[in-house]
Amino acid sequence: MTPSTKKKSSRVHVYTGTGKGKTSAALGDLLQAAGHGHRVLMIQFLNGDKNRGEMKAFQRLGDHITILQFGRTDTPALGELQAIDAYLANQALQYAREAMRSRRQRPDVLILDEITTAVDQQLVRLEDVVDMIDNRHQQVDVIMTGRIAHPALLNLADRVTILYSAKP
Repeated sequence: MTPSTKKKSSRVHVYTGTGKGKTSAALGDLLQAAGHGHRVLMIQFLNGDKNRGEMKAFQRLGDHITILQFGRTDTPALGELQAIDAYLANQALQYAREAMRSRRQRPDVLILDEITTAVDQQLVRLEDVVDMIDNRHQQVDVIMTGRIAHPALLNLADRVTILYSAKP
């Protein structure tokens, strides 16, 4: 199956909440999109560990999937964030913005993993994220993940999934 050439209206999805599974849900969307031949770009905020299972697995899947990490190798706890984390998060945001503007490299699906956490921890400006989503290319679906999602990000979404732990 080849990607549709028809123009479509893109969608925004948010996976948020205190439970596990936000990134895993986004990875499921990633696999589905790649399986249909769509180009997928996943940008991981606050994470630079190349030994994570998903990094190893997706390196084997080929040309449709790109995962980039903009974080320290030793992923910091939320109370231990430093200026370097804000710098890297803003680099990630800039890369995402440029990818959506690119004709050759523009993804069909852009996953912004932990971006809601980056906003919550004031590593990136909420206004910059909202502006990027509001002005995205009409054919780019955006998936945002993170523990705490600002109401403005939830308002942008066509679908919001809140994950929580029913049994700790």
